[in-house]
Formats: sequence, C-alpha cells, structure tokens
Amino acid sequence: MIYIKKIVKKYFSAFVYFYKYLRYRLFVVVGLSILIGVLDGLGLSMFLPLIQMADGNTTVSDEGLGKLQFIIQGMQSLGITLNIGSVLLILFAFFALKGLVTYFAQIYRVLVNQFFISSLRLKLTHLFTQFSFKQFVTTDVGRIQNSFTGEIQRVTNAYIFYATCIQQMAMTLVYLMFVFMVDWRFAFLVCVGGLLTNGLYSSIYKKTKKQSVALTNSNHDYQGLIIQYVANFKYLKATGFMNKYVFKLKEAIKTIEANNKKIGILNAKIYASREPMMVGVVCLVILLQVFVLNGKVASVMISLLFFYRALTTLMAFQNNYNNYLTVSGSLDNISSFEKELQLGAEQQGDREMTSVNEVLKIQDVSFGFHQDVKILDSINLNIYKNQSIAFVGESGSGKTTLVNVISGLLIPNEGDVLIDNVSVREFKLDSFQNRIGYIAQEAVVFNDTIFANVTFWAEPNEINKKRFDKAVKQASIAHFIADLPEKENTMLGNNGINLSGGQKQRISIARELYKDIDILILDEATSALDSETEKEIQSNIHSLKGKYTIIIIAHRLSTIKNVDVIYLMDKGHITNQGNFTELCQKSAQFRKMVELQEI
Repeated sequence: MIYIKKIVKKYFSAFVYFYKYLRYRLFVVVGLSILIGVLDGLGLSMFLPLIQMADGNTTVSDEGLGKLQFIIQGMQSLGITLNIGSVLLILFAFFALKGLVTYFAQIYRVLVNQFFISSLRLKLTHLFTQFSFKQFVTTDVGRIQNSFTGEIQRVTNAYIFYATCIQQMAMTLVYLMFVFMVDWRFAFLVCVGGLLTNGLYSSIYKKTKKQSVALTNSNHDYQGLIIQYVANFKYLKATGFMNKYVFKLKEAIKTIEANNKKIGILNAKIYASREPMMVGVVCLVILLQVFVLNGKVASVMISLLFFYRALTTLMAFQNNYNNYLTVSGSLDNISSFEKELQLGAEQQGDREMTSVNEVLKIQDVSFGFHQDVKILDSINLNIYKNQSIAFVGESGSGKTTLVNVISGLLIPNEGDVLIDNVSVREFKLDSFQNRIGYIAQEAVVFNDTIFANVTFWAEPNEINKKRFDKAVKQASIAHFIADLPEKENTMLGNNGINLSGGQKQRISIARELYKDIDILILDEATSALDSETEKEIQSNIHSLKGKYTIIIIAHRLSTIKNVDVIYLMDKGHITNQGNFTELCQKSAQFRKMVELQEI
C-alpha cells in the first residue's frame, strides 16, 4: 500500500493535490462522466438495428453486435418488438436520459469548480495569516502578489482542464469498451495505431510544461515590478525616472508575451495535426479489417461509430491535457507556495493573554535573519506598565528590530521576551498583539470611511460609537471630523489622499486607542511631518503618558524629551540609558546628536 501511495504521489501529483481539496467530489465528477458515456454507447448501439433495416431486413438480429448482443436479447426478452419505430424510440430515450444526466453533471461541475477556488483562496489566506514576519520579509513580494491573484486563477484553470481530461479519458475508455465488445480485433489495431502516434507528441508536452514554468516565473517578475511601480509612482514622476522604469516593465511584458506565443504555437501543432493523423490510422485499420481479416462491414461501421466517439473525446482529452500543461507551472508554484507558507508558520503557544499587568522583560535577546550575522546582541531591559521609553541611535543600530521583537513580530534566536514573567512563546501571539497599538512613519489608511478606519469595520452600534468618540477625542481629531459634511462617514480615498499627514497619523492613533491596548508603539511616527504638525502629534502622545506603555523609535530627539527612559543603541547593543537630561550629561554620543539637531 505504501508503495502504491508513492507511485500515485509521483505520477499523479496533480490528482493528489486536487483530491486534497475536493475528496469524494472528484470521484462523483468521474462517475457522472462514465454514466454519460454508457448512456451514449447504449444509444449508439441502436444504430446497428437501423443499419440492418436499411438493408431491407424485416427482422432484427444480434449479428454483428459481438458481446453487445445482450442489448437486443434483453429487449426481446421483455417482449419489445424491434421495428424502426421502437428502435428510434429507444434510441431517443437513451439520448434523452444522457441529456438529463449531462445537465446535472454540468451543474455539479460548476459547483465543484467554485468550491475548489473558494477552498484554495481560503486556505492560502489562512496560511498567509499564520506566516511569520521573519519569513515574510525574506520572501519575494512579487511572488506573493502573483500567487494570490493571477496564479490562483491559473490553478483554477488547471483544475478545470485536469477534471475535463479525467472525464474525457473516462468516456474514451467507455467507448473503447463498447468497440472491444463489438469487434476486439478492430479495436486492438486502432489502439495500437493511436499509441504509436501519441508518442510523437511527447516532446511537445515536455516543451509545453517547460514553457509553463517559464511563464509563471515571468509573471512573478512582472507582479514585483508592478507593485514597485505603483508604490513609487510619485518618486518616478518627480525624478524623471518613469520612462526608464517603464522600459523594464515593457521588457517583462515582452517576456510574458514571448512565453505565451510559444505555448500557443505548441497548442496549434497538436490541435491541427491530431485529427488527420488519427483518421489516417482508422482508414488504414478499416482496410486491414475488411480486405485482410475479412471483417463484416456492418460490425466495422458500428465499431467505427463507437470509435469515432472515442476518437473525438480522445482528441479533446489531448488538447485539454496540453492546455493543462500550459498552466501546470502555476499548479507547481501554488503547491510549493503552500508548503512555504506552512513551513514559515509562526510558532504559537496556547495561552490567552488579556493584558500586560506589570512588566515586559527582554532577557539576553539576540537576533539575526542569518545565524552568523547578529542584528541584536545580548539585549537586556525591563519595560514597566505605563512607562514611556524611547530607542535612539544611528540607522542600522537595531532599534526597529528590537521593537519588532518586543511586539512579537520576530522571535529571538537566543534569549526570551517575558510578559509578567511568562515567555511570549507560551502565548497565542494574536492575543498578545491585540494588546499592542502600532503607528509607523507612513500611516496606514484604508480606502473607506473614517469610522471604518478607526473601528476596523466594527458594527456601528451605540457601544462602538461611544468607543469611537472616545478614541478620536484622545487622538485630537474629533473637531476635524465634526466639521466634515459626512462626519465619520466621510470616505478617505486611496491611502488617505483626502487627509494631511498629521490627520492621517491622528486617524492611526485613534485606531490603536480604539483597540483598548496596553502598549503603544510609535516607529518614526512624526518624522515625515512638518514641525508644527509634529508638535501637535507630540502633544497628543504626551497626553497619553501614564495611561499606556509607550515605546518610541525616534530620529528627532525633540519628540522624546519627556519620556521616562531613553535607550541609546549602537550595532545591536544598548550602550547607554537614562532620561533626556541624564543622557546629555553622561553620553558624548547622545550629546553630539542633540547638538546636531540644535535642541
């Protein structure tokens, strides 16, 4: 059994992947296809009595039907008189039943297709939600974007083509079974000829598979360029670099176009040559059957009916299989992307955290994205409840990395973070991070109303409205909102285009305060603002002192003059600490920073 599973995983990996999502549904799809093929075959078998009647026979015999003679015999045993009227009626009944089953099969197929794409999207969304920040920052963002958008659609197409291939192969086998039951020699010769011609297409299949992988990679590159194109639009416009960057985009587009052209040419070769080649094989076999093996024309004709059906579905199978190969690179990519997300999942504890009651301790913490390069080296400090602290230092000193460790975004390679003397590794990270407010240099504003931005799409009931009012008052933006025609229902536009820099930051502050947090982190939150707006935001932050644990990363030292403790960092170490006055007295490095900023 283990050996069989290995063979299935190796040679039918696509089936295993789709089965993982669809389970029994995949077999229902195949079963319905087999039923359609059987009903179609039974209907076609009625053409032999019609052929006999066309030759002037008044009675119908089972001669020429081979092992399908049970159909005629069964009808006669039921007392059915076989004449042209009854045969046509039975023929119609089989095809009408086939049409009914086909209708339900098509509906079921649509339902399964939608179930697959929904399941795939939900699975990737869930896995990405669990993806660790450390893995995220080292992953190609273009690949992530492309996998969530274009690649999912291509994988859906891969399933549709693959499922169609299974259905068509099942129907082909059903038709061939009927051919073998009528005349096994005819069927055997045609199958041999078909297999010989099929070998001619193996090189095309390999080329198509290779080209599909190349197309997927070029789509990744294009998506990465597009993300940067949109994110840096203003800079590219302002600096005159737009045309140079667009040249790179055009090259990426041409690469995608070239890959699609190659795939299209390969598909055209298969589509154009398949039918003439197979019909040639059939013609040759008929000549052998009639003139060499002395076969009867009637049995050859009915066999040919079945075989033509088999030939039609086989050609459709081969075309769809080549179509599947054109998108199989996306299936490989999504499969490996899933595994990457699973391997990069955050390690979660099972304890819920409701609040930070006393102290957050950093004990002997070292961190680096690579083991041989340490960004943080043996950091020790205690952050007490409702204390305000700041980290300062040159770029690359480790400030942001340390804050990322404190917030649970990064797990230390060595040492530990303790929350009220319990390791952060024991907590469910989201229960800890729900207690954290985070405000970055670039304020996060969503293209929705002010209320949705602050409450994060909470229901606008009485309780949530009161919490909203309290949060915007604390963030000193209540008066601004009150003066707007639509009040809190004002749409903010793409990335808050309708707001000033200071207003964006206040919206961000209000959102974090609405959460009912313990810790408020400000990562260069005012460095992109003008001096007057910076003072206003600084005043807002100062009013929160003593109500929350406040952690600030700052280059502008004026924003941290009133914090309880300032930690001076250099090359991953804390080199000094104290309040603003103390550091000015005992640290030449800090004193120089103050003098340079003329504080």
